[in-house]
Amino acid sequence: MSNERKVAIITGGSQGIGAGLVKAYRDRNYRVVATSRSIKQSGDPDIFAISGDISDPETAERVVKETISRFGRIDTLVNNAGIFIAKPFTEYTAEDFASKIATNVAGFFHITQGVVAEMLKQGSGHIVSITTSLTDNPVAGVPSVLANLTKGGINSATKSLAIEYATRGIRVNAVSPGIISTPMHAPETHEFLAGLHPVKHMGEIRDIVDAVLYLESAGFVTGEILHVDGGQSAGH
Repeated sequence: MSNERKVAIITGGSQGIGAGLVKAYRDRNYRVVATSRSIKQSGDPDIFAISGDISDPETAERVVKETISRFGRIDTLVNNAGIFIAKPFTEYTAEDFASKIATNVAGFFHITQGVVAEMLKQGSGHIVSITTSLTDNPVAGVPSVLANLTKGGINSATKSLAIEYATRGIRVNAVSPGIISTPMHAPETHEFLAGLHPVKHMGEIRDIVDAVLYLESAGFVTGEILHVDGGQSAGH
């Protein structure tokens, strides 16, 4: 199979922002490998679904190996998989901590490490991670310590990786969203959630997709934490 067309891996690709990203990259004629704990194959031969827990290093290794075997290259990795647990700090359980570290940190680390190794062989690549604006601007009434601990670490790692590989053809960026309107937010919470943004409305999946696509095409941008948060990071 020809490997001239570009290839993107998208974690958490079965729904919400991830599904939007899968469609957007296909619309750009990328071949796409989409992963999540539970994901079905589509009828599109240029979308390959791999189910599994991305926090498991064996899953991450399998995703990288099967992408190379099937499509021959990896041009982009979007680290979209993540979970958010809002609890007062003293009410977090050991299970909450373990699950956040697993999905948000291990789920970033193992797949990114494997992808970087392949990108170094080809001398090019782009990594984008989806984090959260709460890491820069915590909001009263929205307990977010575990989100800040994990996603804030990814923001910092993004800058470190960008510098480490700046001369090796690999760009590394992040998109830092506000609250995005997805089915995970019950309709009765929308008014409250909208009010947490200076623009007084939540973001849409398309807003995050557009930001990722901008970074994809912005060849002179690396180490950037792009806030797409309705003004949250600017202040209240």
